[in-house]
Amino acid sequence: MSFWTRRKAIDTITAGIDGAHQLKKTLSWPHLVALGVGAIVGTGIYTLTGIGAGLAGPGVILSFLIAGAVCACAALCYAELSTLMPAAGSAYTYSYAAMGEPVAWFVGWSLILEYTLVCAAVSVGWSAHAHDLFKAAGFSELLLNGPHVTLPGGGHGLVNLPAVIISMAVAGLLAIGTRESATVNMILVAVKIVALIIFVALCLPVFDPAHFTPFMPNGFQAHLPAGAGPDAAKVGVMAAASLIFFAFYGFDAVSTAAEETKNPKRDLTIGIVGSMAACTAIYMIVAAASIGASRAEVFSKSEAPLVFILETLKHGKMAQLVALAAVVALPTVILAFMYGQSRIFFVMARDGLLPRALSKVNAKTGTPVLMTLLTGVLSAVLSGFLSLKDIAELANAGTLAAFIAVGASVIVLRLREPDRPRVFSTPIWPVVAPAGILGCLYLFYSLPEKTQRYFLYAHLIGAVIYIAYGMRKSVLAQAEKAPG
Repeated sequence: MSFWTRRKAIDTITAGIDGAHQLKKTLSWPHLVALGVGAIVGTGIYTLTGIGAGLAGPGVILSFLIAGAVCACAALCYAELSTLMPAAGSAYTYSYAAMGEPVAWFVGWSLILEYTLVCAAVSVGWSAHAHDLFKAAGFSELLLNGPHVTLPGGGHGLVNLPAVIISMAVAGLLAIGTRESATVNMILVAVKIVALIIFVALCLPVFDPAHFTPFMPNGFQAHLPAGAGPDAAKVGVMAAASLIFFAFYGFDAVSTAAEETKNPKRDLTIGIVGSMAACTAIYMIVAAASIGASRAEVFSKSEAPLVFILETLKHGKMAQLVALAAVVALPTVILAFMYGQSRIFFVMARDGLLPRALSKVNAKTGTPVLMTLLTGVLSAVLSGFLSLKDIAELANAGTLAAFIAVGASVIVLRLREPDRPRVFSTPIWPVVAPAGILGCLYLFYSLPEKTQRYFLYAHLIGAVIYIAYGMRKSVLAQAEKAPG
């Protein structure tokens, strides 16, 4: 068998896994919905709303709608595949069964890129909200800003220390145990939703429809501003959608919990579809309230736009409350994606594509402690030195690649195994799956050229690692060499 044609059989994906490499089943559907909402409602609504408004103006609401529609197609595909293959690994595992090992490696590498960068991006967003608290505690501006930030008195920051601290703190919580961290996550998600309800309630009395005109000042299609260089940020509704896309995904982190779910056939569908539907409604309402209360070109300049809007409305105490809620609750996003990242690493190591020793599960906590802490360190390094916008755009590229693979996996398996029983079936799959793929391809095209280049460079490195190690050391490769 050529490495090009190596595929996992669906019926044997979780068979033959010994206890030292088997995750414990501790989660039910409320944990999964909270995990999804915790991942989706975070930096996107608290921070990226402003950046998106700067690119698209009031048309950012349309950007949310487009990104949400693409994610909805992907979510329906995820729901089918996660119940068909209730094992850890998400899009990586689905691709391994549908399209083979090389594609699975590419997808797994994309997921590693996505999840690590998401953790870093949200850590930076959390730091922006916690900045004043750390400053009041006596921290120097040098330690509160990365090297890309120009300080008021001149010079540049040294390291974004709050982002580093929160990355490692969340990694430590996850290492303690899955159920324990999921319970904490549920509480923090409730805090976050209450804060958004307060924000909307305070914005509605001053809602001004005039703020929505002109609706698309930079047009619909993603394009470079006049006179801008090739590496400049694109503007327009689709440019904002390609960035805001970051705000919607998170439901895919739910699928990484498949192996730790008590009743995956029921609970995964509820977790993925339920969290996606709830968060789409939340985003549209909060974005509309933001623009109605303040012009997009004004609040788009703030790294904490919701807090900024409340301050301009003279709700200083409530602004502090929302900022505090973000400080308390944004780590739920880091938790969800760091959880997903460690599980992707774990499954790839269990499959032999990475050193198999990395897939060992702690006997007491039932979690891959080493991989969790390694994920925390990677996130801490990136968040300490890079800007939110650059991190978010590169994370989007990895996610779009994974979503394309999930849509393709649905199509391949539907054609190859049409009679296989499916607990959840993607509705009108010949339309939904291709629509998700095409939507993701267009969003990828709308990303800055610099981001597309970095994505290519990252995957060239990944290809070298696969050829040098995974192609020869994978479990399937070793099985081919075994006598008989």
